[in-house]
Amino acid sequence: MKKFLAIYYAPSSAMKQMPTLTEEQKQASMKPWMDWMEKYADNLEDGGAPLMPPHSLTPDGKWASSAKEVTGYSIVKADTIDAAKKIFNGHPHLSWAPGCSVEISEFARM
Repeated sequence: MKKFLAIYYAPSSAMKQMPTLTEEQKQASMKPWMDWMEKYADNLEDGGAPLMPPHSLTPDGKWASSAKEVTGYSIVKADTIDAAKKIFNGHPHLSWAPGCSVEISEFARM
């Protein structure tokens, strides 16, 4: 099987909501993710994790806050890119907040 990296994007406004949620709201919001991970357990190389705001390294060696709204990742296994895409159809991240998206890329052989 091939491996694919999924990158989750969400507007910063969605991320700002997270610290205000109660423990019960956090658990309820994670249930669809847990259900998705259970459904695709055989395809998950790494279920992933949320990510803090990224930092970018410029060619001149300086670090700066990134404007990209990367919020998490997963690594999945599938035979083809089309099979990998099917794993993400209806993914819970897409209904989290307006403007959320998922991108997938196949790992290239070195």
